[in-house]
Amino acid sequence: MGGGGVAVIDPPVGAALRLPTLATNMSIDPAVVEVEIEARQALVDVNGTVANLVTYNGQFPGPMIRVRRDQLLKLHFRNALPNDGQTNFLGHSTRMTNIHTHGLHVTPDANANGTFGDCMLAMADPGDSLEYEYDLSNHPAGNLNFYHPHIHGSVTDQMWGGMSAPLVVEDGVDALKPFAEKVLVLKDITLAGSVPAPHDSQMDYMHGVEGNTVMVNGQVNPRLAIAPGQVQRWRVVNACTARFFRLSLQNHTMYLVGTDGGLLDKPYPIGEILLSPGERIDVLVRATLKSGSYKWLSLPYGRGGMSAQQQITLMTLTYGGAKQNQAIPSAVDPSAVRVTDLSMVAQRKRMTLTMGMGAVGIDGRTYLSHEDCYMTMSDVGTWEIWEIVNSSGMDHPFHHHTNSAQVLSITGGDAGYASLYTTIPAWKDVTIVPRMGKIELLMPVMDYAGMAMIHCHIIEHEDIGMMGVWHIMGDGGMGEM
Repeated sequence: MGGGGVAVIDPPVGAALRLPTLATNMSIDPAVVEVEIEARQALVDVNGTVANLVTYNGQFPGPMIRVRRDQLLKLHFRNALPNDGQTNFLGHSTRMTNIHTHGLHVTPDANANGTFGDCMLAMADPGDSLEYEYDLSNHPAGNLNFYHPHIHGSVTDQMWGGMSAPLVVEDGVDALKPFAEKVLVLKDITLAGSVPAPHDSQMDYMHGVEGNTVMVNGQVNPRLAIAPGQVQRWRVVNACTARFFRLSLQNHTMYLVGTDGGLLDKPYPIGEILLSPGERIDVLVRATLKSGSYKWLSLPYGRGGMSAQQQITLMTLTYGGAKQNQAIPSAVDPSAVRVTDLSMVAQRKRMTLTMGMGAVGIDGRTYLSHEDCYMTMSDVGTWEIWEIVNSSGMDHPFHHHTNSAQVLSITGGDAGYASLYTTIPAWKDVTIVPRMGKIELLMPVMDYAGMAMIHCHIIEHEDIGMMGVWHIMGDGGMGEM
């Protein structure tokens, strides 16, 4: 892509990259990670402007949670947002909130002890608290997730305004242990004075807003140092509401070793990769040259919906220090395989993401509430094939809670994206459904019953109704991935 319509955004190189702050583990029990997360307004430096953002623990991005599969994650959440009755353009309260642990394979229900899992029925008004517990014993090892709000109608305001943070489930894979890890949160924003610019029209929600300031870990074009011959592990999440990134590292190859749902069998060399809102990638980068500075770019990509054609310098990789002699490993997680035997598939489903006349939905049904929306039902312990059709002129990143899927086919859209994800043993919880195209997902319905959600992860589209309820039926505990 490219051409005369491309705007090149190449800001000066900024300060050294800062990694997200690690959330304090208050537990003395090695089997438990216990953190306190508070939603609150805070003053944050956004590229030289002191902005009043909505944050987790006053940080932007919020504090990173790290946990192992053999640990119980306890999250004490308090809503300390102002109790001022503020509403948005859609008429929804922007002050009620909750926590969605995007990517975690945990119960979407409440726990037996009265705490919540990844439950979208849990909601906190200002001053209220929620207790979450996540049993990760069935979760795959080694993936980057993130947490963010999930209150219908106001998710955009809260994520756009600063509420998102990384959540790492440790992998313990020997092949990746030698490499310095960099967790990179991609986020954009536009400020109106000292506050996030509001979404103030139906078109903002229909198209999805792309901010005029694009950041990595809250910084514009930070500098990341790398030694000649060093291999670094970059774990990347797109925490934007609508912006897609087409990532490429100048004069270097990236090696894909993990996706939304976990690690891959081996590194896959890529020159570029699309990353839509909510998607995550895990890549290795090796400093193969002797010296110099190189741009980590987002190349132009047209997702539809009047999206800007931009080339953006996200970060600058600068060589320095003593030469190292690290190599890209030949294998990562040999247990990662593509599922090829489909004889266990119990049913096929087809759903269409629809837009028109100022309304969005699934199969023409606009989400209004958990009881008034598109619904689909599945049984725990079964496998399904989902065909997701996009009848609109915009790409839609399709997200499903609770269970990750493998991509069987992608019709239309970016050829490299389709070729990659339909051939490698990747597990995905967000997959781009190309405009006027479709995807097929192999969906294991495993371990947990309850009310999960399916929706477009252009957050503006979720807020105006491109969302449905996925009722997972059964007692749980059946089947394995």
